[in-house]
Amino acid sequence: MTEEKSATVNREEARELLAVGESLLREYVRLLLEENARARLVGPTDPDVIWRSHVLDCAATLPLVRSAPTLLDLGSGGGLPGMVWAACLPKSAVVLCDSVRKKTLALERMARALGLANVRVVPDRSEDLALRERGSFGGVGTRAVAALGVVAEYAAPLVASGGFALAMKGPAWREEAAEVGPRWRRLGFGAPEIWTYDLGEGLRTVVRWWRTGTPPAFLPRRPGMAEKQPWWR
Repeated sequence: MTEEKSATVNREEARELLAVGESLLREYVRLLLEENARARLVGPTDPDVIWRSHVLDCAATLPLVRSAPTLLDLGSGGGLPGMVWAACLPKSAVVLCDSVRKKTLALERMARALGLANVRVVPDRSEDLALRERGSFGGVGTRAVAALGVVAEYAAPLVASGGFALAMKGPAWREEAAEVGPRWRRLGFGAPEIWTYDLGEGLRTVVRWWRTGTPPAFLPRRPGMAEKQPWWR
């Protein structure tokens, strides 16, 4: 088993930060539904469900990322959580990275319509971005992208010294963390912090690692290798 620290997200702080960008995010939900006709960006088509299950979900991470001057949303899809970060943390530069061009075009249109000058959209794979911008981000986050060990590999070469990576996860996080055990330091990370929150639909989890060492020089590996040959085995 991995050694871990557990805590609860400060809900009041999350609400205060959400209030900064709430009007923008209400408009974002409308734009997201419009863009869904061009490229599948989100499952639900009810704006109330999107707000409750997606926007509020991502807003719970705001207290955990607010200290980072630069944030990267890997596998951004329709902009979650990156658009939430950008709207609520206007002093942070936020990069939305996705390898699907239809999605990045939609992200560019939405960011432009919302006037989010702190957003940059990157149509690329994380491995290729890491080759160009190694160690450039104070915080790197993912939501429903891959297993924890794979997410940590994607993020490791992108996180700046003293920065962090985080993953928004469902109940499977325990098994995924146990599979890696105490080996996170091989990627330059400390033991994971486990942050929980409840939106009234059951307990949810954010796993956060701080960079405590130097990521190995062999990262990033070629696209696809993270899943095919897990680094911890």
